[in-house]
Parts: sequence; structure tokens; C-alpha cells
Amino acid sequence: MADAKVIPFDDDRSRGGGGARPSRRRSGGSRRSGTEPAAVRGVQPLAPAPAAPDDEPAPGGAAAPGRPAAGDPADGDGGLERRIASGLAFLRRRLTGEYDVDDFGYDAELTDQVLMSLLRPVYEKYFRVEVKGVENIPKEGGALIVANHSGTLPLDGLMMQVAVHDHHPAGRHLRLLAADLVFVLPVVNELARKLGHTLACAEDAGRLLAQGELVGVMPEGFKGIGKPFGERYKLQRFGRGGFVSTALRQGAPIIPCSIVGAEEIYPMIGNAKTLARLLGFPYFPLTPTFPWLGPLGAVPLPTKWTIQFGEPIRTDGYPPEAADDPMLMFNLTDQVREQIQHTLYKLLVRRRSVFF
Repeated sequence: MADAKVIPFDDDRSRGGGGARPSRRRSGGSRRSGTEPAAVRGVQPLAPAPAAPDDEPAPGGAAAPGRPAAGDPADGDGGLERRIASGLAFLRRRLTGEYDVDDFGYDAELTDQVLMSLLRPVYEKYFRVEVKGVENIPKEGGALIVANHSGTLPLDGLMMQVAVHDHHPAGRHLRLLAADLVFVLPVVNELARKLGHTLACAEDAGRLLAQGELVGVMPEGFKGIGKPFGERYKLQRFGRGGFVSTALRQGAPIIPCSIVGAEEIYPMIGNAKTLARLLGFPYFPLTPTFPWLGPLGAVPLPTKWTIQFGEPIRTDGYPPEAADDPMLMFNLTDQVREQIQHTLYKLLVRRRSVFF
């Protein structure tokens, strides 16, 4: 594999010089016209089952988006038939290409019906994620979530997506910005696009925010995810403040996010740099179990996670030219970083155990 090239998030150049734009396509369908808008177009949701007259709402309120509520009629024989019919309809749309993706390759129906269902057991049963401060995420409109990055493999971004999708009252989708290494790996490339990920560059981030999307970025990049275990929960450099500039241009609030638990899933005690260069990876981790135990060593440790979303930092009060003020960008970047670091320390003090 060729050496991975990381596109800096604060690079404002056109996509023609920073990597190919994700094609606007449907699997099994025809290529779209370039005149169509970038938002998700006409994704056909599964038809809701008609409720019986004596149906009562599930206790505890509505279920999270994409998940059946307790006591749902789908638990009965009639509900099973409806679920089978819905599943067959879903497969038909997949086979005939009668589903939509946006300009970045995001497939909302596949994400809701399949991919989230695959990630949810890991989120709920394996890492037992506790979510705090989700009410700080706006119900609508563009916003930028900025989080710490760790864990050797980027599972923290996926768990953050599930947290927003399942716990936010509006069931919002988080669109993550990722390094271009993600988009050159077979299989991972397609899955990332279907989940709504796109290249970590200012142009794509700005377009998504302008469309009112919720965008997630982890400015530490490979420096954070590949740091030694001895430096756990110590934030690395946040780059040149490109995410702040993008938020200022769009007037989008910045929401700091602190994730505890991911640092310990793969304790990185060494880095095989020569092997990493040969494979084109930014690092090749050595952990107490990998590669010594083979595939078994690649199983993450079942740590207990906490994801906390902080209070938004508003940017809509600044004038348009503020995005070009390096001192302001430095100050806001430092404010976001310090807020994340301070929250990490508070969560660590309150944590009883790595695993409980």
C-alpha cells in the first residue's frame, strides 16, 4: 500500500488538489446528475406498521430512532410478519438500486437499518457507553462536534456516532471527518462513505455545515490515536485551528466532546515503525496481546466508556472577517482544547474502574 497522505483539515484548497471528491452514486443504480442538491434525497423509510386501536405507547417514552420500543407490536406474530415484509422490501430496494445517497456517498437507510444495528451491541453490551450532555447538541442546524481521539483504532468515532443517533431527541446523524487513509482501504472505504464519513478538509466540512448537518472532527488525528499508552488522556496538538475557521465562516457552534475509556482498549506499548512504513501506515501498534496472540490479540479490551458533550461555544456573534484572524483562531482552538482536557480529568477522577 502506498504511504498514507493526510489532508490537513485547515487546507482550503479545492478538492482537485486534495483528493478525489466522493462520487454521487447508488450501488446498483445509475450515476446522478451534478445538478442535484447535496442533501439526502428522498430516502424511502420503511413503511410504519398500522397500530391497532388498543395499542398503548411503550413505557418510558419513545424508542431511540431505528429501534423498536419495548412492548412494540413487532414482538407479536403480526409484528413478525410486518418485519419480514419490511426486510424483504429493504432487500428489493438494495437489489434494484431504488435508494438514494448524497454527494458524499452517505446512505441514510442503510445506516439506520443495518450499520447502526451492527454497532449498537458493541456500544451497549461491550463498552457499555454512558452518555452525558447530549442536550447540548442543537436539535437542528449545523454544528461542529470536536472530540479527543485515542484507542489505536478509531472506534471512538463510531461510538460517538451511535451516541448521537440513539440518544439525541431528534435522532440526528453525525457526519465524521476522516483522514484519507480511511478512503484507500478496501471495504473500509465503502462502509465509511455509507456511514456518512468524508475527507477531513475545510471544503467538505463547510459544505456539510452549510447544509445544516452535524459534523464531527477529531483534530489530534494520528497523533492522538497512535500515541503511547503512557501518554493516555493527554491531548496532542490540535493543528492550526482549521476547524475553528470553518465554524466561524458558517456561524456554527462548536461543541467540545470528551471520551473516556477508549485509551485502554488497545494499550499501545510499542510502535514497529519499519513495518508501518512498509505497509504505508502512520504507525504499527504493539500491545500486550497484539500481534503475539494473532487475531485474538486484535480483540479490544471491554473497557467502560463515558462520552460527555460540553456546552456549545457560539461563533455566530463574530463578523465574517473573524475567520481570517489568526489570533482569534488560536484563542478559540485553545479554549476548545482546554475544555476537553479539563472534562477528561474530571471524568477520570470520578471513574471507579477502567472496566466497571
